Amino acid sequence: MLRVEKLSIPGLPKLTFEVADGECLAVEGPSGTGKTRLLRAIADLDDVAGHVFLDGAERREMPAWQWRGLVRYAAAEPAWWTDRPREAFASDPQSMTRLVKHIADLGLPAAILDRPVAELSTGERQRLALVRALAGGPKVLLLDEPTGALDTQSAALAEELIRFQTLAGRIVLIVSHDPAQIARLADARLQLAPQAEAHIDHAPNAPHQDAPHQTGAPALPPAGENAPAKASLFSPSSTTAPLAKSAGPASVRRP
Repeated sequence: MLRVEKLSIPGLPKLTFEVADGECLAVEGPSGTGKTRLLRAIADLDDVAGHVFLDGAERREMPAWQWRGLVRYAAAEPAWWTDRPREAFASDPQSMTRLVKHIADLGLPAAILDRPVAELSTGERQRLALVRALAGGPKVLLLDEPTGALDTQSAALAEELIRFQTLAGRIVLIVSHDPAQIARLADARLQLAPQAEAHIDHAPNAPHQDAPHQTGAPALPPAGENAPAKASLFSPSSTTAPLAKSAGPASVRRP
């Protein structure tokens, strides 16, 4: 479980909310309200006041490299610090097998790993950034407009890969300006607005909870040694409901 507690993002009240394993939370709000800053703060890329916990462990109790291995951020405009994509990934056989599978899932050839980054299109770099975020099997994915530069077909492949990550038990937070994409992917929505109380709306029927198994489906390395089953938003064990009783400015509202 991911828990954000009294996190201070400029222009917003202090945020407190939880996301259970296997859930996708869409972060919504007008441009400039702090959606990207929230993702970066959770990823420990920006220093802000407040607390972020993953399975009970506090962000500040871990070395930065360890936290960022568990909580991976994919920027809307991803940067690359290597000349060729392959240099950004682990080279052991298991990691390479998973890497090539993810690349194929996104409609890219394996040979793209050896092409100069400078020659890649914006869409190719964005898809590879999603693959990079998945490298190492993180527990949490923070995705900022992950399909913003993609055509319809490529975006559909990316959504499929994202959907299967939640089915594997991973936590996903996504920022997207595409309402239809949010409807397809999100279990819940965190609404942000300047100087207004944030709240979470739960989708009554998340479309991917009953997604059938497909032959050739994206690779699903476990999120940890034992991937938990996909959590039900309305199960008695749901960890979101107690927040409605908390005194934090972020509240939970069920439709």
